[in-house]
Amino acid sequence: MFKQQRRTFTAEFKKQMVQLYENGKSRAAIVAEYDLTASALDRWIKQSNATGSFKEKDNRSSEENEIIALRKELQRLLMENDIFKASRADHGTKVAIIQNNRDKYSVSAMCDVLEIAKSTFYYEAEEQPKEEACTKAIVEIFHKNRKAYGTRKLKATLMERGLIVSRRRIGRIMREQGLVSTYTIAQFKPRKSACNEAKTANVLDREFEQMESKRFVVSDLTYVKVGHRWHYVCVLIDLFNREIIGHSAGRAKDAALISRAFATVEGDLSQIQWFHTDRGSEFNNHTMNQLLKTFGIGRSLSKKGCPYDNAVAEATYKVMKTEFIYQMEFRSLHHLELELYDYVNWFNKHRIHGSLGYMTPVQYRQATLIKVV
Repeated sequence: MFKQQRRTFTAEFKKQMVQLYENGKSRAAIVAEYDLTASALDRWIKQSNATGSFKEKDNRSSEENEIIALRKELQRLLMENDIFKASRADHGTKVAIIQNNRDKYSVSAMCDVLEIAKSTFYYEAEEQPKEEACTKAIVEIFHKNRKAYGTRKLKATLMERGLIVSRRRIGRIMREQGLVSTYTIAQFKPRKSACNEAKTANVLDREFEQMESKRFVVSDLTYVKVGHRWHYVCVLIDLFNREIIGHSAGRAKDAALISRAFATVEGDLSQIQWFHTDRGSEFNNHTMNQLLKTFGIGRSLSKKGCPYDNAVAEATYKVMKTEFIYQMEFRSLHHLELELYDYVNWFNKHRIHGSLGYMTPVQYRQATLIKVV
């Protein structure tokens, strides 16, 4: 069994988190979506306001470090003493104490001190979901996921929490609480760019279900209103798990926009085997040809006038417009870039997909890697 490595964060990442908070994103949402601790985020905000530096040595004296260490040790001792008081209680009382303190202390730690098996505690504490608990969970999940989830995804997410609730019941609770998915809003179709007349073949040929990571990466562009001007967004999507592996935003609809999206891809670009797009002229130029040639990436183009050949990219942009673009007013290019970064993180790590068995793209990729190993 591998020991989990401690997460580290760059100064740029910390700065982005602070900017998200300053732009109005709630503290709770940032902590949940980026798997952070609330104390870490609070510390970064405080450091940014105080010194502008995220280095501990720039923000604390040696005396303060000693005081913090002593406080942590005292907190640990108080927790152990608090739980140990119930060590001689009867079995039912111990289960109740753990249940009442699970939001305060680790269940594992309490079970160890009270000498109760975790499996026993979870079995005895299990209850059928009550109406109040269901309603609270549904409202929380709905708002946490950008008001994008319908009954199917809510049901799948509730199951992960151990709540078995029918779609009919979920629908009733949604109506009672006035929860309306963003997918009820009418969509509009974007304008198309000039056609690329290259004779490049459609290698993908609508084989959208891929069994290998980065075998086919698809892309497209879309329009975004920033202030009173049009800006553009480009995303790169891995057909293997529908993960957005690259993204960019800019004022111009050109090859530089696409190149910046490639620059955000983690890992070696030569791992990408094929790059598929429609016949927009921005994908047919010397810059793009050189980029693909440098990393040995093959080229695939949709047939002329056939958007169905790039259906996954089209569908992804429809999702992005409904869940992201139409829900915000962007003040500047920097604001758009920051919010796009935030949305992509949520899309990859938190948004479940029906086509992936109601897993997130990252969960699907990790589950596949475990099977291979």
